[in-house]
Amino acid sequence: MSSRGLAEPAYRALAATLRAQIAEGRYRGGVRLPTESELSDEFGLSRQTVRRAFQDLVAEGSVYRVPGRGTFATEGAGRYLRQLGSIEDLMNLSADTTMEVVSAPRRQVDLDAAGRLRLDTDLVHRLTFRRFHDGVPFVSTTVWWPESVGRLVADRDELAHGATSTHTMIGLLEPHLPHPITEAAQSITVASADAAVAEQVQCAEGHAMLRVDRLYTDAAGNAVELAISHFLPEHYTYRVTLRRGAR
Repeated sequence: MSSRGLAEPAYRALAATLRAQIAEGRYRGGVRLPTESELSDEFGLSRQTVRRAFQDLVAEGSVYRVPGRGTFATEGAGRYLRQLGSIEDLMNLSADTTMEVVSAPRRQVDLDAAGRLRLDTDLVHRLTFRRFHDGVPFVSTTVWWPESVGRLVADRDELAHGATSTHTMIGLLEPHLPHPITEAAQSITVASADAAVAEQVQCAEGHAMLRVDRLYTDAAGNAVELAISHFLPEHYTYRVTLRRGAR
């Protein structure tokens, strides 16, 4: 997150580190994850913080616990598993995935995108990228920015056609904004892969996809990005933890 935002909680940072290590294959074949005590010593964290990180990993299905034996990585059968519950979780995609720009930012007229971004003009900036995990493409995303936002980042080298990086789009965008991003309104539906999406994620045209629409707004209430992603179900698992509020 940008320097203007709050620091990421320690338990989330630890969970992201362990998640990345699991994705790298460090705990395959029944290798036990470090104990709470071992992680506490290694990272200089309290046992309570480590326990909270483990609770999140268990809840999302990344690991499972065996009484008397320890904590083990869940066999994911090649799927990319990601727990999403905050803007920080979206930005943590950079920990274990790679982004490739399919089409660089382009200024154009788009009535639908401009309307969803609540703009007074029909001009927007549009680009498309795909994301890989372990060399396998699992999502194609198209984003639209208001012209005032797009001109801040459109010329960055990381957004040139064919550029690859471990960045997230929000991570690239937010440092240039006058206000931090504070909300992502999200809808999830099922859609079919058109020819462009099919080529990008290497599936058949018409294949069933998980479509996720997100509208990002900043602390001043301005819509700063519309993103439409098509995830390949064979290689992606989406999990959200719903917690009950305090009574």
